[in-house]
Amino acid sequence: MTEPTLKTQRLLLRRLELADAPRVQQLAGVHAVAETTLNIPHPYEDGMAETWINAIAAEILDGTRSTFAITLPREGMIGAIALTINRDFNLAELGYWIGQTYWNQGYATEATIAMLDFGFNQLGLNRIAAQHLTRNPASGRVMEKAGMQREGLARQATRRWGRYEDLALYAILRQNWSHG
Repeated sequence: MTEPTLKTQRLLLRRLELADAPRVQQLAGVHAVAETTLNIPHPYEDGMAETWINAIAAEILDGTRSTFAITLPREGMIGAIALTINRDFNLAELGYWIGQTYWNQGYATEATIAMLDFGFNQLGLNRIAAQHLTRNPASGRVMEKAGMQREGLARQATRRWGRYEDLALYAILRQNWSHG
C-alpha cells in the first residue's frame, strides 16, 4: 500500500520521507507542541524522527496506518496527520499535530477534513474516532469543525508526564460524512 497525495485549498498532504526528519524534529520538538499530544516525546532527541518515520513506513505497508506530512507549498512541512486503521472493525483513529508557528490558521481543520474524506471515500472506513487532552480544547474545535461529534469523556484515561489526564472522545460515521 502506498500513500496517495491529497490536495486541499491550501495544503498538500504527502507521504513522509526520511528527508523530513530534521523538520519533524524541529516542529515536534517544541515543548508547546509535545504537551498538547499523547505521544510526542520531549525533549525530541536526535534519531527519534528517523525511527518514527521508519516505523510508519512498515505500518503503511501492512495497512494499519496511513500517515501524511501536512505541507504548505512555499514552506514545506508544517505538521503530520494519520489514521491508525483497524480493518477487523472497519474503523480508524485520527491523530494530528501542527507546528506551533502554524496554530490558529485553520490548517489542522483543513487537513482533518481531507483525512476524513480519504478514510471514508478511499479506504472505505465506517467510523473514524479521535481524542484530545481536555486541557487542549483547540483540538476539540478542529474535530467539531470537521463534522465529528463529541461522544464522551474518559476521566484520567491516560498519564502524560507524570499526571493523569482526561480525554475528550469524538467520532464520525460514514453515514454522517457530508464533505465528500
